[in-house]
Amino acid sequence: MSIRNAIIPAAGFGTRFLPATRTIPKVMLPVLNQPAIQFSVREAAQAGIERIVFVISRGQEATNDYFQPVPALERALEARGDERLLNEMREISSMVKTGFVYQNEQLGLGHAVLMAKDEIGDEPFAVFLPDDIFYGDSPAIADLIGVFSKYGSSVIAVKQVPDESVPSLGIIDPEPLDGSVSRINGMVEKPRLEDAPSNLAIVGRYVLTPEVFAALEQARPGAIGEIQLTDAIEAVRAEQGAYAYEVTGTHFDVGTPLGMLKASVYAALKREDMSVELKEWLKSTLDA
Repeated sequence: MSIRNAIIPAAGFGTRFLPATRTIPKVMLPVLNQPAIQFSVREAAQAGIERIVFVISRGQEATNDYFQPVPALERALEARGDERLLNEMREISSMVKTGFVYQNEQLGLGHAVLMAKDEIGDEPFAVFLPDDIFYGDSPAIADLIGVFSKYGSSVIAVKQVPDESVPSLGIIDPEPLDGSVSRINGMVEKPRLEDAPSNLAIVGRYVLTPEVFAALEQARPGAIGEIQLTDAIEAVRAEQGAYAYEVTGTHFDVGTPLGMLKASVYAALKREDMSVELKEWLKSTLDA
């Protein structure tokens, strides 16, 4: 079963990155020389997703504008004969169709996803959290779509985390099925380590059935006034079941300055035109 549409919540103020995010959407901050959100959009395109709905705050329209053609820039690059850069710019605006909706109140991830309901309609969809970047042999969301095609129920990406991270994350109660796939018997947000059912934490990729929207509409805000996506998935799980896929490859959380710095260094080390000089500089700096 193919997944045609995806939602990328991107309405946060990015307070961890102030003052840079006073006027720049956090997801537009660069990982090396690409906006963080471009990693999610490219992953979606590689998995065959046709359309992305960004959920943004007012004043953050640059997030969607970035993926539209820029004719003046393309003409300038064409006049210079810079075919490589010209093709790269055209690729950005041709990966997928994009649009946006506003989240006027920041009431949590579940509320952000609900804002895109009318754009998605009555069909399964993907959700990307752009703070999570994955490097692997295949697009992480494509692996989740494969699990969804087999079981027909919502699928959540998970990864093993160290004990000290468990109390700050959403943790699943897994029933192992086949390799990296588990049936989810329950989910708990930020459990005490001694109460956690596993060390498999939810990370930012989902494939969800449209019934999740109805569950979000009925959800009540939690203790901090937010509507939680995991609560809606849990409500649907009781009737449809839900599954987890343990993602492989290298994962970065670029939702913090240190995480973004690590991702940028990793990206530079993968580039032939930068890796040698960067390694030499890092070595000389660490040895100083």
